[in-house]
Amino acid sequence: MKKTMATIIHQKDKRIGITYAYESISYWDKEKKQSRSKRKLIGRVQADGTIIPTDGRGKKKRELSKDNYQKEKLIIRSFYGATYLLDEIGKKLGLIQDLKECFGNKYKEILSIAYYLVLEDSSPLYRFEKWSLLHVHPFNKNIPSQRSSELFASITEDNKQQFFKLWGKHKDKDEFWAYDTTSISSYSEQLKQIQYGHNKESDPLPQLNLAIVFGELSNLPFYYRKLSGNIPDSKTLKLLLFDINQLGFNKVKFVMDRGFYSKENINQLYENHFKFLIAARMSLSFVQKELENIYNDFRSYEYYIPEYELYAHTIKAIWTYKIKRPYKGDSITKRKRIYLHYYYNIERAAHDEKEFDNKLISFKEELLQNKPVKEHQSFYDKYFIIKKTPKRGVSVKVNTQTINIVKKYYGFFVLFSNEKMDAKKALELYRNKDVVEKAFGNLKEKLSMRRLLVSSEQSLNGKLFVKFIALIYLSYIKRQMQVNALYKKYTTQSLLDKLDVIECFKHPNKKLCIGEILEEQKYIYKALGVDKPR
Repeated sequence: MKKTMATIIHQKDKRIGITYAYESISYWDKEKKQSRSKRKLIGRVQADGTIIPTDGRGKKKRELSKDNYQKEKLIIRSFYGATYLLDEIGKKLGLIQDLKECFGNKYKEILSIAYYLVLEDSSPLYRFEKWSLLHVHPFNKNIPSQRSSELFASITEDNKQQFFKLWGKHKDKDEFWAYDTTSISSYSEQLKQIQYGHNKESDPLPQLNLAIVFGELSNLPFYYRKLSGNIPDSKTLKLLLFDINQLGFNKVKFVMDRGFYSKENINQLYENHFKFLIAARMSLSFVQKELENIYNDFRSYEYYIPEYELYAHTIKAIWTYKIKRPYKGDSITKRKRIYLHYYYNIERAAHDEKEFDNKLISFKEELLQNKPVKEHQSFYDKYFIIKKTPKRGVSVKVNTQTINIVKKYYGFFVLFSNEKMDAKKALELYRNKDVVEKAFGNLKEKLSMRRLLVSSEQSLNGKLFVKFIALIYLSYIKRQMQVNALYKKYTTQSLLDKLDVIECFKHPNKKLCIGEILEEQKYIYKALGVDKPR
């Protein structure tokens, strides 16, 4: 009878609710010619993962935990393949080094929680203990709930700003940063920034707003900031520009949707020397005036872009604004070059016109039947001419002149930029900003941020930061999967699970031994830009 291997196994006694740890010894039975195993009781497993040894009669011996398995001359078997992947990604991106420089010894705890969030889909933190016992990870110890709360509370604003400075240096100098916000609901009444506001998911709860800056080429998040839930998007840009300047980022380019458009914001972008690409409303007089010169020839074949099935045209214009000079007590006018990228979609124009005509018919009928709807009053006033006479009653006619002006711009949309580019390039950049929307989806679904479950400001700030770190890892993986067409065969979770089953064995006083790696797993590592474990 030849012994071959010893491992630690946990088994719960359901009758009394106690989990016991056993030493499982595998051996080869020559007589029966098969692999067999024997178990030896070690002790009770505590809530924090430590093991209290027992002599079999319930008497406590000295403490045995994951940290001193080596001292007991036991072989440790752990899952290794997925956490190894995250280790290598962190080294490749420079993320681990940045965290180490900003947080000292705490960086390992931050990484371990981030790894858990990435690998265990939507799992709450109280399940970290079980995952920790089964996996190799940077901290390599359990982080109980109280310790994780202390860790979150210890992450200061100074730590975060220092990290953003270092992390921002890894960005591509030519890439645009997509900027957007999302709303995160909360039941808490103790957090100051939880307010009622425009919820983008129509959730009736009060909320916190979260703003994120995302690189369009790297598909990585570089900066985030939490905001009060009642602040509109257009009011957030001024402080963002201030923060970007304080962090020392140069030659930053932003791409934003029209929720961030305002004259003041455009002026601020010019004054801070930032490049930008931003959507604007077609109802702006400046936009309509510049379009007039090319309106009649807009649908010429030379302006058609087959890939997007729409017409596009770019014109150069002048943006004029004033700035006050307090030190002189006057103001000066500045003139800056701006590019207007116009687009026209025939199908969209037809759809909008049909929808508008149906609304006209329906609302006119409400007036003729003397059943007006209070919420429709502004529409009545704008698009109908209503007369009441004693003999004929109510007379309703459409305001043809106003309606023709509105329909004139159906199917059009416009982008502003202060960097020279053609309309096709501008549209590609603008459409790529959906990386932010995908990031918000990752935060809310995979990283469990749809609703906040914290009750203190300090815990909230730290927890948001750790989830931001997890988002960096997740964003890198998703980008590589997309580039290498891995989504045809895997989901993000199924791909990580493929690697998570790779084991390692820690023999006392010997080098780490890696379990079998299949060809499929080697291919996944290569596609994600990482060498397989050796």
